[in-house]
Amino acid sequence: MHRRELQEQYEKLLSNFLAGDREAQLYMAQQLSKSLVTQDIAPEDIVDFHIQALEKLVQMPEPVRESFQLLLEMMMEYGNTYRQHNVLRDKQKQLESEIDLAVVMQQTMLPQVLPEFEGVEFGLISVPAKKMSGDYYNILQENDVTFSVAIADIVGKGIPAALCMSMIKYGMDAQYGLTPATRLHHLNIVVEQNIDPSMFVTMLLGNYDTARHSFRYAVAGHEPGFFYRACEQRFYDLEGRGLVLGVLRDAQYPEYELNLEVGDMIVLMTDGVSERKVGMHYLNRQELTNLIQGELAHTAQEIAENLYRRLLLMTNYELPDDHTMIVIRRTK
Repeated sequence: MHRRELQEQYEKLLSNFLAGDREAQLYMAQQLSKSLVTQDIAPEDIVDFHIQALEKLVQMPEPVRESFQLLLEMMMEYGNTYRQHNVLRDKQKQLESEIDLAVVMQQTMLPQVLPEFEGVEFGLISVPAKKMSGDYYNILQENDVTFSVAIADIVGKGIPAALCMSMIKYGMDAQYGLTPATRLHHLNIVVEQNIDPSMFVTMLLGNYDTARHSFRYAVAGHEPGFFYRACEQRFYDLEGRGLVLGVLRDAQYPEYELNLEVGDMIVLMTDGVSERKVGMHYLNRQELTNLIQGELAHTAQEIAENLYRRLLLMTNYELPDDHTMIVIRRTK
């Protein structure tokens, strides 16, 4: 509808309203307002319709006429601000839609079913602090007796982190059967070449041989996990040093090896587990192992889930960072 037609329609509506047909015209005004919104008519234009209609219908005192100039100016600024708000709202909706898509993409990159090996049980929990997680994990069957395990923390959030996660996953898949040190070396080159300089990745990657119950691993700046020696009823920090992925192209990663007896357990985690603030202080590693110690009578999966619940309760149900934990225990 052209502006002149809208002006005439509004003038007729106002004339009928002033003539006393108020209830019907108020309803018509509501319908016209909805139509004006769909036609993207600005608030200041509606004020201008009103001024022009009044000038034709009544004799306006000069102060009233001048007051409409103030209202018109206010509506112009209001209209500009309102349009900017709508643009930002549309962009926000688009971003939320993209994030939802990235979340789905993330889920497809994480293992849906864990492999099964006689004599070994797994526990796994991964809870994002927000919609998207910066944590990555994978447990992949290499052959009949060997599986690889990876846990990583991508420093950077949102869609870039999801894209980096996909790069790590497909990079790992392409290096099937290689040693942990070699895999980390190749992944480091891929990450260094393809991610923003402000981002980097910490990672622990290992191979577990279920025939010998040995765990050989390498570390790229990742949070040290724990090794529980059942015969001693004692937790040890996992050894391991190595530069984070994506910083230095020629970085090398030494390998370390553990031999597990029945009841021994490996606990891998991201800093969302270890760096939990309770009250005014952060949990230290001894306090964390004490909590795990209290769950040893349960299965590996129950250990992971129960620890998450206990930490959540201790921190008043606040989750400031992504929480990912992997438990690997030799059962026989």
